[in-house]
Amino acid sequence: MIDLYTSPTPNGWKAAMMLEEVGLEYVVKYIDLAAGDQHKPAFLAMNPNGRIPIIVDHDENGLTIFDSNAILFYLAEKMGKFLPASGPERHDVMQWLMFQASGIGPMQGQAVTFERYFPEDVPAARTRYHNETHRLYEVLNTRLADREWLAGDFSIADISNWSWIRSHRWARVPTEGLTHLERWMDQLRARPACERGLNIPPSSGRADAAKALGSAMTTT
Repeated sequence: MIDLYTSPTPNGWKAAMMLEEVGLEYVVKYIDLAAGDQHKPAFLAMNPNGRIPIIVDHDENGLTIFDSNAILFYLAEKMGKFLPASGPERHDVMQWLMFQASGIGPMQGQAVTFERYFPEDVPAARTRYHNETHRLYEVLNTRLADREWLAGDFSIADISNWSWIRSHRWARVPTEGLTHLERWMDQLRARPACERGLNIPPSSGRADAAKALGSAMTTT
């Protein structure tokens, strides 16, 4: 059994989508970011960085893993799915997983901050992060021009990148004209397990709906 400590964010969705894809049983532990749950001592004992998601694998003596991409990697290896065991194909998946960690996540995250949350308008920063995020989208669009998925078959690289790019409108970064990227996004949306993961925990019902999952077990 796995405990998933999470909130409805791109990084949280990664872990939920992966758990749904591999068919593991898990319990959702809702973390109220607005209330500061991530800064409480019990949470920091699991992740000193104070960020979601975290998983605790009780089948492995309570092994605790934090960082969304580390969780994807761990679950892929545990279940033998969505990450080749060796060879060039494995490295291909890993480099596109890291592309999200070093590029899409930081740049789109800053784009959202300066578009939505920064207390003052900083046009130069908005332009900088908007343009860099779009440039990274263009890299992915080129990559997908002659292939169905980012690296061979469907993999954790696809989950990781899509979890962020699917919310491109919130960052006010358009995808119009990036036809290969949009086709790929539609493919991911069509995967039932990915669609389920996007609602764990639910973002539409706010805290009450999400907290209701706190003791609920999701079985796939």
